[in-house]
Amino acid sequence: MSEELTWMPAWQMRELIGKKELSCAEVTEHFLGRIEQHNPALHAFEEVDHAGARAQAKAADAQVLAGDELGALHGIPTSVKSHIRVKGFTLSGASAAAPPGAPATEPSRWDDICVERMRDAGAVIVGTNTMMGAGGGARMDPDRPGVFLPFDWNAEALSPWDTTRVPGWSSSGGAAAAVARLLPVTIGSDGGGSTRLPAAYSGVVGLHTSRGLVPHMDYEKPKMLLTASFGPLGRDARDVALFTDAIGGPDGRDYVSVQTPTPDIMRGIDEGVSGMKMAWTEDWGHAARYATEQSPQLIDIARAAAFSLRTLGATVEATDEVWEDRAEHGTVRWTVEPAVYEAMVGTVLAPVQKVDPDLYQAQAESRARNWEKFRRLFQEVDVVMSVTAQRIADTTEDWDANWSTRGPSFPGGSFAPVYCSHTMIFNWMGFPAVSVPCGFVDGMPVGLQIAGWHGREDLVMRVARAFQGAFPRNERPPVS
Repeated sequence: MSEELTWMPAWQMRELIGKKELSCAEVTEHFLGRIEQHNPALHAFEEVDHAGARAQAKAADAQVLAGDELGALHGIPTSVKSHIRVKGFTLSGASAAAPPGAPATEPSRWDDICVERMRDAGAVIVGTNTMMGAGGGARMDPDRPGVFLPFDWNAEALSPWDTTRVPGWSSSGGAAAAVARLLPVTIGSDGGGSTRLPAAYSGVVGLHTSRGLVPHMDYEKPKMLLTASFGPLGRDARDVALFTDAIGGPDGRDYVSVQTPTPDIMRGIDEGVSGMKMAWTEDWGHAARYATEQSPQLIDIARAAAFSLRTLGATVEATDEVWEDRAEHGTVRWTVEPAVYEAMVGTVLAPVQKVDPDLYQAQAESRARNWEKFRRLFQEVDVVMSVTAQRIADTTEDWDANWSTRGPSFPGGSFAPVYCSHTMIFNWMGFPAVSVPCGFVDGMPVGLQIAGWHGREDLVMRVARAFQGAFPRNERPPVS
């Protein structure tokens, strides 16, 4: 059963647990063993709570034996990115974020809402995943503005396909853990592609959820997720849908949470794509400026994957719509005035830097123009597709250089818009987008991105599920 359990989808584990054919303790112990075996090579975990996980699994088995009503995730072990609060775990960030010798933060006193919801659904919270770079505030060189100090590759997550390469930024540990099946599903976050891009680099399914779908509240460091999201990473699209349903939906504690229930993702997950209308874009009309010599190969593979959905009864047509490049306008850190925060949580914050009104107006009008283009497009199609990343995972050496010394040589003077060339647009819009494995270049995974209108995770995940069912990618990385 050991090998079978390693690669078994989480939804199938849940069914067997409900039938008393598989115990929660057996599942948790199996994956704790895999973490012990492979994490020394991958550095995918910041913290692992062996005793706590075993205690949760024991309690979950007692509920099964008692005939209690079981949640959708009952007995499934999972972990979250280390900047998401989990009670009893230290709130961390990028492994390289804190200066050497910095004191550890105190253990969190509560769970973030998504963790709370996973517990309520019966999941076993095993630990937290390492994360790379901006998501945790990577250390900057004090003498060179905008230049990162080298990452600590003895602590940062590495790719299970090739441990001289990165698994992506910044949900790196979660992506590495998911593809190597150290856990069935992990939870990442996406502020510019940080769930989808590690998914593409690592060869798993990774979902950027609609703005407000997965609520968030941090009582010590309050912020609103206006361009970022929480979402699952896993090898199986149905697993990702299952976890998204469990953690999504309205919550009055979050000021930007969705206000009404969105469609049930699992209800239509297996309905297929016959009759659906889809669009394909090569580069959103602007991302070609960030391409490399290798990019055409990746785009060809993703394009072939997108148009293969015609064989399943979908209509797929290319669009020549041109969207604007957010990077050309700069990035506004959308903030909330301290007085508003104080009214929300009774905490006085430092003054917020004012945004220049002209820049704010230009940003707002640019977003409005692009939003309108999507509004028109989604009146005609269900989803729009592209390659997720137009480059494969870098070596650690190249990664360091790209985020430091090579930065000024890239268009716009930074590697950020190069890395996020096909993904950032959906953080800007707040629309859902998922990356699905669709092939390989030079032994490294390629991702197909599938995006939809706000709140239509049901459609993007239905397409992802249909694609995986018809064109499965069952390759397993060497470190697994």
